[in-house]
Amino acid sequence: MSVLNPGATIGVLGSGQLGRMMAQAASRLGYKVACFSPDATPTPCAQVGAREVTGSYDDLDAVAAFAKSVDVVTFEFENVSSAAAEMAAQYAPVRPGGHVLHTTQNRLREKCFLQGIGVPTAAFQAVESASDCDSFRYPAILKTAGFGYDGKGQRKVGSAVEAKAAFLELGEQACILEELVAFAYEASIVAVRGGDGSFVAFPLVRNDHVNHILDLTTVPLVGSAEAETLAQGILEALDVVGVLCVELFVTPAGQLLVNELAPRPHNSGHWSIEGAATSQFEQQVRAVCGLPLGSTALRSPGIAMANLLGDVWPADETLAPNWAAALAIPGLHLHLYGKAQARKGRKMGHLTALAATSEEAVERVLRARQLL
Repeated sequence: MSVLNPGATIGVLGSGQLGRMMAQAASRLGYKVACFSPDATPTPCAQVGAREVTGSYDDLDAVAAFAKSVDVVTFEFENVSSAAAEMAAQYAPVRPGGHVLHTTQNRLREKCFLQGIGVPTAAFQAVESASDCDSFRYPAILKTAGFGYDGKGQRKVGSAVEAKAAFLELGEQACILEELVAFAYEASIVAVRGGDGSFVAFPLVRNDHVNHILDLTTVPLVGSAEAETLAQGILEALDVVGVLCVELFVTPAGQLLVNELAPRPHNSGHWSIEGAATSQFEQQVRAVCGLPLGSTALRSPGIAMANLLGDVWPADETLAPNWAAALAIPGLHLHLYGKAQARKGRKMGHLTALAATSEEAVERVLRARQLL
């Protein structure tokens, strides 16, 4: 894999906050960024200097023209058709490749892949018709097989009758039933693989969700060695070049069960901007451009990240959150994503706190958010 030196242009399919933070990291390294997005308004990515191209992911001619204008293509949003990735690959290297998208954007293909390489997951079953719900143990989660995130396209069901009703409610599209895991907590590990097979991973972190949306990430967490081994096996089996997040359930007995894969920088890795020697976004740039991967060493013994949703903003649009009060807290860092309208449940930004211990970092970041 040849090196793309600074000055080259990185093309990003997607233009949200992940693209924004990736573009910021790329700019510091001297790369130009272009983003491809179906949104016609100035996007979070375009606001930090990325050239913006507006078009549909299904418009393969537009995708081809975009790929011709850049030196490498990557993703900040995995719900892009594999056909678009294949089209882009005719004109520029695509990292990670379209085969990675094909596997990870469909929950059933993803679970079958994980099962095939011996990675532990919750029990699961394909659902193509209502009768498929009869032969499964409940309670369970019924999920659409494709295109779901942040709790979208899934229902908790306690019986075959409830599962069949949920299947009809979801439009009778292909689904997957997954055993409801009695986990102690959720965790994730963000890992990176270069085109030469080099591999690094950030520490395992704990994730707490509210209404299926990540609320709080705490760093670090015990069990990183086992999680890193799992992650390395997954990235190698998928031949990933770039960043991939492995989302996990941790059982009361300490067993790690893989829940989902995200082949891009991840919300639970945002803390790495201030908290690690090399952020997940810089790692993505390094990996897709063929540069050596950076160190994942922590810059602080305790780190915590809290999401800022639109719920934080006052109902009166003439008012704003109390940023000054939050930023008065030592070790506190604010990231806003440049989204014009705050809506309930919409990710608008995040706070990261560094401290002497994880407990102190959590206290700081939650206090800062409360002060807003």
